[in-house]
Amino acid sequence: MTTAPTTQPTRPRTTHPRRTPLFIHIAAWSVPTLVLTQFSMVAIVPVAVLLIGSVVSPRARALRWWAGALAAAYATPLAIWALREDGAQSLSKDMHPALGGLIVAVSVAFLIRIYTRRNR
Repeated sequence: MTTAPTTQPTRPRTTHPRRTPLFIHIAAWSVPTLVLTQFSMVAIVPVAVLLIGSVVSPRARALRWWAGALAAAYATPLAIWALREDGAQSLSKDMHPALGGLIVAVSVAFLIRIYTRRNR
């Protein structure tokens, strides 16, 4: 007794298959927002999401270097704050404004890279 192969009906795609995942967009917008509103310590979560998501998600692989640059820019003031003995209680209060500006600039460059990606 043989059975005929069945085919599943395919649904039309509503989004482009190479589009950057939504969680990357949300995390990328939240990094500069959190740093500029003095919630820099909380920004570790979206930075980690961007870094892990760009490595794991096949649709965001082109953003790996940009996510790595953002993680390095964020890790610099975080390491300085963690290693100082007389540091402030908050990362935002201890961070030099130039380092905060660097994090915001790299995250804006990351956002520009997301929105100017060519679909191949």
